[in-house]
Amino acid sequence: MDDYGKFYYCKKCGDLLEVKLDGKSFPKDLHSTRGVWKYFGLIPIWSEENIVSLDEGGTILLECKHLARIFGLGSLFVKFEGQNPTGSFKDRGMTVGVSKAKEVGFKRVICASTGNTSASLAAYSARANLECTVLIPKGKIALGKIAQAIAYGAEIIQVEGNFDDCLKMAREISEQSHEILLLNSLNPFRIEGQKTAAFEISEQLGFVPDDVILPVGNGGNISSLWKGFNEISLIYDSKTNMLPRMSGIQAEGAAPIARAFHLGKKTIEQVHDPHTEASAINIGSPVSSSKALGAIYDSGGDADYVSDKEIFAAQRLLASKEGLFVEPASAAPIAYLAKISKKDSRNDRYEQMREGAVVCIATGNGLKDPDAIMKWNDLSVSGKMKVVSADAKSLEKILFVQKN
Repeated sequence: MDDYGKFYYCKKCGDLLEVKLDGKSFPKDLHSTRGVWKYFGLIPIWSEENIVSLDEGGTILLECKHLARIFGLGSLFVKFEGQNPTGSFKDRGMTVGVSKAKEVGFKRVICASTGNTSASLAAYSARANLECTVLIPKGKIALGKIAQAIAYGAEIIQVEGNFDDCLKMAREISEQSHEILLLNSLNPFRIEGQKTAAFEISEQLGFVPDDVILPVGNGGNISSLWKGFNEISLIYDSKTNMLPRMSGIQAEGAAPIARAFHLGKKTIEQVHDPHTEASAINIGSPVSSSKALGAIYDSGGDADYVSDKEIFAAQRLLASKEGLFVEPASAAPIAYLAKISKKDSRNDRYEQMREGAVVCIATGNGLKDPDAIMKWNDLSVSGKMKVVSADAKSLEKILFVQKN
């Protein structure tokens, strides 16, 4: 660990570093705690004393029967990562990343963020008593996310550029000054926490699903779940080689991975000016793109993009039909299912999913970005909502007379 934090890419192949398990370390009796640290033996932390936790993980897997009927699917589930302590899946990776930072003696941490990472790192840094700096693209972060980072006491620096500019700066600083640790998803210990969602999904279902569909920004989450599904046999001595098809969905204005997949390529072309109002996936140069594409190709999955209009329609649909309010990026998988299930759009990919178990990952809570739902529904508290006088007659006209 002497070189930890000095570089994040393999000096031989140039790809991101990855933690490899020997297949012998995991105790067959699951750990007594819930959530991420239930799988302590599959997480590369030396001592439980170094764990920095907010009781993350253990999120629900909700069967969505109404949407399954709408999309013509046999079964559809949503893994709601918005139940994590700071409201997003980032907490799974951050508990491990910050625990490792504490374990090897770092006192300062840094990240670039479109919002969720900043909130998560700030919270876990506060818990661990570490100094935290977050770089955010100026004017492009949802208020609910940056408010969290402020509350948790992080040093927040706005950059006149996009997320990719922020990450480049954070990388350079952390590699030049070995006193500050970078905790974006290119840090391999982040991936070790995020992979636990795959373990939970398989336990909650009682089997490995046929398809897992995720929103994709930087590409770390889809590759981490793919890693998790590949490690399930280490827990259960499973004799089956069944693995899910992994599909990554991007926003149309920030879709380098989806476009590379459509062209049959294994490398991306950077989107220099990415734009989507689903801010969590507004990334034009995803650092984990090669691993994300690897997970998609190796699993026989898919990559596609959806428009912002489709994303916000899917956000409303998931909320109104199943009672789950997710942030815009989290609705991208639902938008994808709506897109491919249309009768004139159905293809082999859709036919593959019809009879199997499909799991969509909802990465963040809708309260992260409440302004978006108001904007796309053309609502305002003082404007477009109905107003009545404080008497039952006025209400009666709204509820009954207008219905006739």
